[in-house]
Amino acid sequence: MKTAASPVLVLEGSEAHKSIPKVRVSRVLSVLDFILRVVAALGTLASAIAMGTSRQTLPFVSQFARFKANYKDLPTFTFFVIVNSIVCVYLVLSLPVSIVHIIWTGAVKSRITLVIFDTAMMGLLTAGASSATAIVFLAHYGSSSANWFPFCRQFNNFCERISGSLIGSFVAVVVIIVLIILSCVAISRR
Repeated sequence: MKTAASPVLVLEGSEAHKSIPKVRVSRVLSVLDFILRVVAALGTLASAIAMGTSRQTLPFVSQFARFKANYKDLPTFTFFVIVNSIVCVYLVLSLPVSIVHIIWTGAVKSRITLVIFDTAMMGLLTAGASSATAIVFLAHYGSSSANWFPFCRQFNNFCERISGSLIGSFVAVVVIIVLIILSCVAISRR
């Protein structure tokens, strides 16, 4: 006996045809979001550690006269370390939400919440990195009008370390901007 199989007709404009690529693209965006959050968290952690452990003492002939450079000497560097630590903790705490987005691609409200907090953290991180950059610039080149002499000629290791810590922070700013754009693209696909 022959049974006739009923033909299945899928129109190209139907919802069943469009949902498979849409879910796949949303999942790829979610995985990319997770990876970028890890990269940004590592960048801010490395920046906070590099700045927080930067100190140098210049040896002189006399034991009583020593010149020290420490990140705590300038409030801007302390602000930089605190801001990078806050953003790092936020990024680590947002990783479970990013994992939820990988599993369940239809989450819109949590993505909107992440966009809001990502924007706030991006502004905070930009403020900390920019203020520290201004002080690092003064440390390298000085300012004749403010009678600020460049002290990086004497404190080479200290200045190299604080300059290097800015790199991770600015990389994290760029990554967070990309995260905001990715989240907005994922929301707009809904």
